Amino acid sequence: MTMGQQDRNQHPYQVMTHKYMQPIVEIAGAVPLLMPTCFGVEDVDRYLDMVDGVYLSGAGSNIEPSLYGQDNLTPEKSQDVNRDIVDLAVIEGALKRKLPILGICRGMQELNIALGGTLYQKVYSEPGFDDHREDPQTPNHVQYGPRHAIETVPGSWLAKLIGDKTMVNSLHGQGICTLGKGLEALAYGEDGLIEAIHGPDYGQFILGVQWHPEWQANDNPDSIKLFQAFGSACRGEACWQSANDDKLTA
Repeated sequence: MTMGQQDRNQHPYQVMTHKYMQPIVEIAGAVPLLMPTCFGVEDVDRYLDMVDGVYLSGAGSNIEPSLYGQDNLTPEKSQDVNRDIVDLAVIEGALKRKLPILGICRGMQELNIALGGTLYQKVYSEPGFDDHREDPQTPNHVQYGPRHAIETVPGSWLAKLIGDKTMVNSLHGQGICTLGKGLEALAYGEDGLIEAIHGPDYGQFILGVQWHPEWQANDNPDSIKLFQAFGSACRGEACWQSANDDKLTA
């Protein structure tokens, strides 16, 4: 798990929110190894040599738009370029090693950018799309509560795992525009926005979700299934099949 930067009392901190780590321990049955992103990419390979999977969490910062060929349309939002650079290197290394990858919200977007995809910087300003942002003035349990339905791609492994339709929370202003190389959509929101992706041609567990399954994951059957699948993949108990045989097998 890579950490991100937050400034507190004029000091830069490397942080990872407890809610992201909890389901890795309690549901996936894994041990989180935290990697700082403030020292560059020099030690990425050393960290990857110590792990069985890569978990890319969400964060309040946006990805540097120049990394996908765009000008910054949201200068008011915080950025974490050190994390961007390190996470792209982590994804590249994980793909080479065939390590399982799970990306949540920003983590899914990082995965898409790493493989050449692009983002809508303001989904809420795009014709036809809903506003997927949370209301920061409301309590956390409201912000992270069920917000809208998603539909999984019929016949996909994700449909077999969590069903054809389910409710998810929604706390993001950006979203996938064009998919990166070798990535396919696994689920869509009611407005057509891509809500889950995988990489069936890479021969490894690759999953990105735009919502936040880590929130009170123990109380959500779908979240439990997702983190169990990731844990199984890290232990070598599950793998992706080819795009033509699109399912998860033990």
